Amino acid sequence: MKKTQILSLALAFVFSLALLAGCGNKAETPAEDKTITIGATFTPHSEILEEIRATLAADGWTLEIVIYDEYVLPNRALSDGTIDANYFQHTPYLNSYNSSNGTDLVAAALIHYEPFGIYSNGVDSLSDLEPGATIIIPADDSNETRALLLLQQEGIITLADGANAIDGVSTLDILDNQGYNIVPVQADTVSAQLKNSDVGTIAVINGNYALAAGLDIADALASENASGDAAQTYANIIACRAQDEDSDKISALIAALQTAEVADFIKTTYNGAVVTIF
Repeated sequence: MKKTQILSLALAFVFSLALLAGCGNKAETPAEDKTITIGATFTPHSEILEEIRATLAADGWTLEIVIYDEYVLPNRALSDGTIDANYFQHTPYLNSYNSSNGTDLVAAALIHYEPFGIYSNGVDSLSDLEPGATIIIPADDSNETRALLLLQQEGIITLADGANAIDGVSTLDILDNQGYNIVPVQADTVSAQLKNSDVGTIAVINGNYALAAGLDIADALASENASGDAAQTYANIIACRAQDEDSDKISALIAALQTAEVADFIKTTYNGAVVTIF
């Protein structure tokens, strides 16, 4: 074989190695992930998220919103990596979920507060509540606590001394129900059960479920004090996995939400049923 042939083959071999090395390096450097996938319940969470879609897009982010109609799946999807964050719950509920499921989800930011309200079927004032009336409340740990504390706030029931949101309260902690029939049910069914209840029934309803049912906080017989400790305790949060709390995705999401424009949208859209907390 001539020297020129040998040289050509050698050069071809070196060139092939270079191509393979280049391909290998390319495969090892995936394109930057600029999609933020967040789980949310519909009202008001997904509506608020829609308001930041353009803001994120201007910074190169694509926002994907996955809608859930209950409270367990968004945390399960966050835990298994299906979504990057979720926006539907408050910190006590998240803590309860972590405790029950051995997960390590964290509250990355406080966004808004939804005052719990007491709504009725045919009752104009809590002072008109008849003896033995039915009171429907949400049954999950933190929301049951919140409902019972509101009922105590309004003098409808008496709870054990020291009852508080951090430790949690259940119907077992009621010292005096004044003869009312208190019925805990799944949170997302409270408004429907009130609608189909006997006249004279009242219900304590989560803010987002009240909105979804077309209820106006202005029509509530009573509501939580939005300037009190409950506003911080029960503020709705952006939740994420602990290892992602300081990631670019979560930082971009929070920065887009905590703006004057979002605060104005919430104020004008929800008329007090949703209150910003940032």
